[in-house]
Amino acid sequence: QVQLVQSGGGWVQAGGSLRVSCVASGRDFADFGWFRRSPGKDREFVAGLRWNAYSTWYRDSVKGRFTISGDRGSSTVYLQMNNLEPEDTAVYYCAADSGLIESARWSPGSYGFWGQGTQVTVGS
Repeated sequence: QVQLVQSGGGWVQAGGSLRVSCVASGRDFADFGWFRRSPGKDREFVAGLRWNAYSTWYRDSVKGRFTISGDRGSSTVYLQMNNLEPEDTAVYYCAADSGLIESARWSPGSYGFWGQGTQVTVGS
């Protein structure tokens, strides 16, 4: 059974830090993404990672504040979030798949496997 199980998140004051984790099981994946959904908004891309060449990419609003990383041996991907802002408040989801072309990595519809979601709340 393929699963992505998330942990972490929570509440933090603006300027603080949180980390969310995602453990994949049941198969290997080449591409991971972190997405988020705020109330009234569509799910949006946050950060992505590809194991080959360990390439990473980010949406502009989180560059310099968020870091995606992973441990391939344990099939775990992390999203470290620093200097959090109230606008970062959302449910965060990890997603995984393989063989995505570069332009597809930003789209939630490209990923076939999803974690359960983790609430991140940033107080002002």
